[in-house]
Amino acid sequence: MLVWCMALRPSLVEIFLVALRLGCTSFGGPVAHLAFFRQEYVVKRRWLEEENYADLVALCQFLPGPASSQTGFGVGYLRRGLAGGLAAWLGFTLPSALLMIGFAYGIGSLGHLETAGWLKGLKVAAVAVVAQAVWSMWRSLCPDLPRSILAGASAGLLLLLSQTGVQIAVIATGAAIGWLLFRQPERGRGTDRRAVRPSGGPSGPALPAIICLGLFFVLHLGLPLLARSTGNPALEILDRFYRTGSLVFGGGHVVLPLLEREVVAPGWVTHDQFLAGYGAAQAVPGPLFTISAYLGTVMNHGSAHSTGSGLAGVIGGLWALIAIFLPALLLVAGALPFWQALRHRAEAQAALRGANAAVVGVLLAALYHPVGTAGITDGRTLGLAAAAFVALQWGRIPAWAVVGAAALLGAGLL
Repeated sequence: MLVWCMALRPSLVEIFLVALRLGCTSFGGPVAHLAFFRQEYVVKRRWLEEENYADLVALCQFLPGPASSQTGFGVGYLRRGLAGGLAAWLGFTLPSALLMIGFAYGIGSLGHLETAGWLKGLKVAAVAVVAQAVWSMWRSLCPDLPRSILAGASAGLLLLLSQTGVQIAVIATGAAIGWLLFRQPERGRGTDRRAVRPSGGPSGPALPAIICLGLFFVLHLGLPLLARSTGNPALEILDRFYRTGSLVFGGGHVVLPLLEREVVAPGWVTHDQFLAGYGAAQAVPGPLFTISAYLGTVMNHGSAHSTGSGLAGVIGGLWALIAIFLPALLLVAGALPFWQALRHRAEAQAALRGANAAVVGVLLAALYHPVGTAGITDGRTLGLAAAAFVALQWGRIPAWAVVGAAALLGAGLL
């Protein structure tokens, strides 16, 4: 049975302002973001019912892309269609994107990055944040021995093979193994779920959904060919960031190894610039994917290879930001109308369990390289990383505070 939420249909302005406030206050990573969303959208405003929200989160965990940003977009989409989804995404993303662009403009005046103590502190903080994410995700997504083995094997394979596409192959293999082995029902997961009808009526979402899915695949397949054939730098940036956004499973942290390969290897940014942005992204609210705004700005303003004006940096940052989020938004808009039927299938739930275990392996491999090898260089950095991890995991200190403290300690001690 299709039901509507009890709340009145919000305006686009209201959707944007609510999301903007969440974007200014949601620290702590995607899991924390989802908790903030539930309190605001389900408990306080009743835009979704509890079971509808759980279904939306499940869909966004299954699709590639940043799960919290996709969930926020999905809430807006369910209330006011595509325009509502875009209003919710823009409000949640804008604060951190602007902060990351500002950080990119300021980084050039901060001295030599190679010897900057604050940068070493940010690298150490990145180690602690990723380690805490691995710990939490392992406990929740690998609760039994078979999935723990799958995660460990995935990490080992990624450390042995560094070729482009290995991450995706590992996740696909995990999904296939899950489809074969993990078909037992999840505890506490009922089968009688009520669905929220997307704005537009019973048959309204079908054609827009098909268009969004078709556009996702057209861009995914066509952008590499178009970028190579034209040699246009803007198209090459669009291709690399779009491809990264379309292949990231498991949330923001998993984007690190993929993005590092796409922007550091061709010399668009240095490894130190990349890790500085990653550390800064931990200290701002909102989605980690807004590191793309920082990278796009650095490539067009703060890089030794850039020749653009100051405004070119802002344009480059916004261009990279849109490119990396676009596939995730297209997938949610395309898949959401059909998810209610699919999620009841045991095969889909089983594949999701296997893919999630492989995602933990991807993150574990990234913890060792490049995050760990760059951040842990001596006993002092190891001790600082351990202290930061304890503060995050057991001290319940917000990630932004830990990152800021690590930068300050690094400036004074490293």
